[in-house]
Amino acid sequence: MPNLQALYLFLQPKFIDLLENFREIKENGINTLQIEAESVNNLINFINNDFAESVNLILKSSGRVVITGIGKSAIIANKIVATLNSTGTPALFMHAADALHGDLGMIQVHDIVLCISKSGETPEIKNLVPLLKSRKNILIGMVGNIDSYLAKQCDFVINTTVEIEACPNNLAPTSSTTAQLAMGDALAVCLLKARKFTSGDFAQVHPGGALGKQLYLTLKDFIFTNSKPLVNQEDDIKKVIVEITNGRLGATAVCNSQGDLIGIITDGDIRRMLEKHDTIKNLKAKDIMAANPISLAADSMAMQAAMVMTEKKITQIIVTENNGYAGIVHFHDLNKEGIS
Repeated sequence: MPNLQALYLFLQPKFIDLLENFREIKENGINTLQIEAESVNNLINFINNDFAESVNLILKSSGRVVITGIGKSAIIANKIVATLNSTGTPALFMHAADALHGDLGMIQVHDIVLCISKSGETPEIKNLVPLLKSRKNILIGMVGNIDSYLAKQCDFVINTTVEIEACPNNLAPTSSTTAQLAMGDALAVCLLKARKFTSGDFAQVHPGGALGKQLYLTLKDFIFTNSKPLVNQEDDIKKVIVEITNGRLGATAVCNSQGDLIGIITDGDIRRMLEKHDTIKNLKAKDIMAANPISLAADSMAMQAAMVMTEKKITQIIVTENNGYAGIVHFHDLNKEGIS
């Protein structure tokens, strides 16, 4: 039998070291987020007239927003370009170094240039700025040093100064790039709201992926490919079960003799019927159906159906078109398209 006391003495310091390591990791993570959150919060003080005028100039411009930067700022510039393009403001990225080797030709006469830099003093930026000014394009600087070369040369300055980087050496761009990203989002949202950019507009530029599908898929897109299970209220249970099984939607609609929709029977209703009745020989569809089923029009958004099904705790919903029964959509249909 192993010596338990010896094993305990061996493992105890290792366990304590592990707990201490976890504690230190969590403290570092929390401290990083607190520093960056404070840096972003301080940006509120920098939403000034230059920021507002930049938004107005971009709104009125017949050109695009060309965003440039070097290093980590270039990465942030790419993200801001993507956000602007997806929210109604045409934008493109130009790497500050590549601009000096031919990419400057992408800038057109009516374009507005947004140059992002923490220091505003990098050699590539200092070489690029005079070339941009000679082309007479409006130059906006998103800069973390308002006394820098870039800030002094720009037509308008968007201040992204941070007191300290989250990096313990105060070197790696962390708080500064977070501030740039947040200010870029503020710029994009101001433009979005000014343009009255709607979810419908958003869907036009996001047709792919789950996000786009939430914005443009309707229930009609699903019933087009689904079966249309339906029984009469006087049909026996055998026919009901066959219809539910054949439809593979876990339910069937129920109509009266005039063809009006009056109820729904789900596979759950079938299970409850079997638990309640010893014999089902004389039962009809009308005896086990749920009357007045929840329904939505065929042109309703699929996302709305997902919300209704979640709220009502149901897995199928009746779809109607021109006041008549059009089909059934199952929650799994929506889930497969990333809508849930």
